[in-house]
Amino acid sequence: MRKTLAAITISLPIALAIVLVAIQPLGHLALSASECRVIKWELPLSSQTQLQDAAVQQQTAQPPLIPIQKSPFPCCEGDSSCVDNQLWGENGQPPDKKALLMAVDRSLQYLFSNDAAAAYQRYQVAGMTGDHVIKSLQRFRELVLKSKSANELNTAIAREFVFYQSVGRDNKGSVLFTAYYEPVYTASRVPTAEYRYPVYRLPPDIDLWQKPHPTRLELEGADGLQASKNRLRGLELFWFRDRLEPYLAQIQGSAKLQLPDGTQTSIGYAGNTAYNYKSIGRELANDGKLPLEGLTMPMILNYFQKYPQQLNVYIPRDPSFVFFQENHGAPAQGSIRVPLTAERSIATDKSLMPPGALALIRAPFPFFNKITGKMDHRIVSRYVLDQDTGGAIKGAGRVDYFLGSGKVAGDRAGVTVSYGQLYYLLLKSHKEL
Repeated sequence: MRKTLAAITISLPIALAIVLVAIQPLGHLALSASECRVIKWELPLSSQTQLQDAAVQQQTAQPPLIPIQKSPFPCCEGDSSCVDNQLWGENGQPPDKKALLMAVDRSLQYLFSNDAAAAYQRYQVAGMTGDHVIKSLQRFRELVLKSKSANELNTAIAREFVFYQSVGRDNKGSVLFTAYYEPVYTASRVPTAEYRYPVYRLPPDIDLWQKPHPTRLELEGADGLQASKNRLRGLELFWFRDRLEPYLAQIQGSAKLQLPDGTQTSIGYAGNTAYNYKSIGRELANDGKLPLEGLTMPMILNYFQKYPQQLNVYIPRDPSFVFFQENHGAPAQGSIRVPLTAERSIATDKSLMPPGALALIRAPFPFFNKITGKMDHRIVSRYVLDQDTGGAIKGAGRVDYFLGSGKVAGDRAGVTVSYGQLYYLLLKSHKEL
């Protein structure tokens, strides 16, 4: 998911960049051959550019996506982590082919819209047109339906599609992956002695607000209880019991709510103030409260459980602020205004990456082991749809992976920090086949 956003047009702020500090990659997990390790899925040498001068780099910046001549799949022949086995079910998990097809259909719904037509008129990567992306998704859908195994699907993809690799953070294809999710909280429609901390509707006059906008501290006070004294009065939407929960809902951009009368509803992103998100995880590390290296969301939550009074110190340091709307149980939406699909939707920087397009990601991700009760990290490949964005997801070297709703998704998202690769898939022309 997801974080406070820099642009008003973004619909779902991305999750868990709250922990985006200098975290080291998880390292290489055991694969069948050294040439198939994650770092070897990188750009061809001819496209690696080493520019020392920032001004020169800005003037001669290469595109965020580079077409590569050959499919990366042969590199990993015999390595099951190179195929999307989850489509047919793996490691005790049920198959999710229907979920992938649903995500494809949602992207197609967007791609036939006027918003998509306008976005692709502005898109700068040669050959990446709206019509081409539509045809690519339609053919991919056919191949998913007719393929009888993950290997058969990969073979068809390698034959019919061109791979466009993200240049990543280093112009060598290295992409930092984090994850986000939709939390589930208890909340009330009315304030009580138990439910005191609100989230707010979008102010109807926010377009008229003078800039710079009021900061978080100015809007709700250090304790999160002062907004009724200023311009947010009367805009309260729901109240929470815990000071941290409405803030985390702002970071994730959506939440499912359990109400005291037993009913359920949901809230989703409606707008934000014009400030970039400031990581409270980094602030804790800067103050020496937590180590910078290896910092994860569980460590941050554990710190605030021990020192809840510190919430009133660190939350106000983030000047950004997110507003919500009630979605009445509708699933979380991405920035292209279609519902997100667990483990089949990603968020990227939409100033660089093609909205709604088909992508392939390959990186280490955590999975809950029912036998040990712990998280195991495995390198996997997944076909995904690019359906979201967020304020902390900037540049060609960042991807946020949507993991769904609830506690297990949140536990997984909180420890997802790893490096991998990102490819976009476009159908070959008849001349190329």
